[in-house]
Amino acid sequence: MMLINQGLKVAVLAVDPSSTRSGGSILGDKTRMERLARQKNAFIRPSPNQTALGGVARRSREAVRLCEAAGFDVILIETVGVGQSETLVADMVDIFVLLLAPAGGDELQGVKRGIMEIADLVLINKADGDLKSAAMRTCADYAGALRLLRTRPNDPADFPKAMPISSLHGQGLDQCWREVNALANWRRQEGFWRSRRQDQAVRWFETEVQEGVLAQLLENTSLKEARQRLHDQVFAGNISPENAAAQVLLQLRQK
Repeated sequence: MMLINQGLKVAVLAVDPSSTRSGGSILGDKTRMERLARQKNAFIRPSPNQTALGGVARRSREAVRLCEAAGFDVILIETVGVGQSETLVADMVDIFVLLLAPAGGDELQGVKRGIMEIADLVLINKADGDLKSAAMRTCADYAGALRLLRTRPNDPADFPKAMPISSLHGQGLDQCWREVNALANWRRQEGFWRSRRQDQAVRWFETEVQEGVLAQLLENTSLKEARQRLHDQVFAGNISPENAAAQVLLQLRQK
């Protein structure tokens, strides 16, 4: 809403986790964004992740491209809630913001590799009311942890950084947006913005190749029969999973 009030067009791509049993997703993000959903300059698209890892959906990259082509100034990707290894979303965004709750862990928790290494900004939400002191302590812990991490070449001297915010009262959001723009402008001036986009395009290409090979494996009729036969042999204990997989891949190469 703050960005909308500044005259910007904002797209929100919200990704919901899909059930591993039923395959369904709640997709209730747009319902919860009742004020934003009424704005003509806002677009909200909830999507199921369909068990895809990385905190995003299978076609999130394409959705970003469509929103860019449609003229949206800011595109926010709200993930399923990524863990330390689910960092695929970093391969499709320009700025990575990690949102945390107060008292989510001490400084040693923040040092853990993975998501902390790719975050550009760490925002500690709910820095208001009874939780304000806890939020400030958590922010200090993560700020200290970030200083221990290796300096990245695509960051200015004071990044990455941790900041307290309150979405309830809107406190700290203006400062957060200024930091985002400052980082974006610095990366553009230093050439990192373009190189990041190029690296992302290459990763997109590699992902499409891998997905295409997997699709051939799953859709090929003769391979389906071989997989089912080997599946039964693995189930019966007549062949090891490694040998069975090697036979399937050999047949794929021969195709």
